[in-house]
Amino acid sequence: MQSFAITCWVTCLWLMLGYSLAFGSGVWFIGGGEKFWFMGDSVTGKALTPVDGVYPLVGSVPEPVFCMFQLTFAIITSAIITGASAERMKFASLLIFTFFWHLLVYCPICHWVWGGGFMHTMYGSQGVLDYAGGDVVHISSGVSGLVVTLILGPRRGFSLGAELPPHNALLTFIGASFLWVGWFGFNAGSALSAGGSASMALLTTQLAAAAGGMGWMTVEYLDKGKPTVLGIVSGSISGLVGITPACGFVDQTGGFVIGIITGISCYFGIQFKKVLGADDALDAFGIHGTGGMIGGMLTGLFANPKIAGCGAFYGCGDQLGWQIAGILTVSSYSAVVTVIIMMGLKYTIGIRVSAEDEDMGLDASEHGWNGDGNGIQSSCRSHEQSKHG
Repeated sequence: MQSFAITCWVTCLWLMLGYSLAFGSGVWFIGGGEKFWFMGDSVTGKALTPVDGVYPLVGSVPEPVFCMFQLTFAIITSAIITGASAERMKFASLLIFTFFWHLLVYCPICHWVWGGGFMHTMYGSQGVLDYAGGDVVHISSGVSGLVVTLILGPRRGFSLGAELPPHNALLTFIGASFLWVGWFGFNAGSALSAGGSASMALLTTQLAAAAGGMGWMTVEYLDKGKPTVLGIVSGSISGLVGITPACGFVDQTGGFVIGIITGISCYFGIQFKKVLGADDALDAFGIHGTGGMIGGMLTGLFANPKIAGCGAFYGCGDQLGWQIAGILTVSSYSAVVTVIIMMGLKYTIGIRVSAEDEDMGLDASEHGWNGDGNGIQSSCRSHEQSKHG
């Protein structure tokens, strides 16, 4: 329900405000308002509606296609945070949080990196290299997800030391499989054409996902003696996250190395939440945050001028520094603004469901449904029976 509602909510916000704030002509920090509700560019007179049946192009695609393509990034970035805060946040607070986070965090960062903002124009001669969303999607959501979980506090079972793995390993496996295939659209699609850049992004994406899965599985085998399904799918997603900023800049060697290193790094990255006592249910920081940071830094090393961009291994030693500067900028900004939004909600309408509602489960307490398909009445009866023994 949370993910589906965010898909609806962010779609409306993107067309109303977000697309223009991210990709409209504006200042170094934020885009202008000329593309609100896709109405057209009042500054240049360039219409966003068809003229004689022809739409304006972004790259090689009509702007409505580009707008919808970018919408998918905006949706999934907010949805990553909901995974981190699973099973304890009020639904109304989640929607209000998403409203402010989308407009105050995602849209500015998107503008900085992809919309002509300062991380593109002021951070070195090449700007920060982020082909498909290492900074924009994964670091912003990973850091914000960690902040949200720290402010919300852990789930009651987590606080009592209970193991809280995904409730259905098969659904996790299927979801990761869909995600792997869908990632080709994110990464190769970012070329905005079906040419050489897209083809290399496609190849490196597949290679990094496979290498990430093998890297995580190997470390888990050595550490625990048993390679798990959850482990190998987590490793593959880690490899996909790591290659996201690099996929259109690196060759096959870079793709393979990035996948291996990111898969191994994220295995240890998820241990960080245990140190902090953070109940990050999706491992948003351990996989998306950590993977985005590792991938962003390695892009500064492996970017190959024969593909696109230039990294330290090819004579552009300063690019690694600019990549790190971009990571620090996005991480700091995401953390600070997320704290402000969460604390504002905490001391106004509240952010967490009651202990009783949490024990009942948010399906029933927030949405009037129970997993057995019989609706809220069944859930209430079960709750009363358990309460009275």
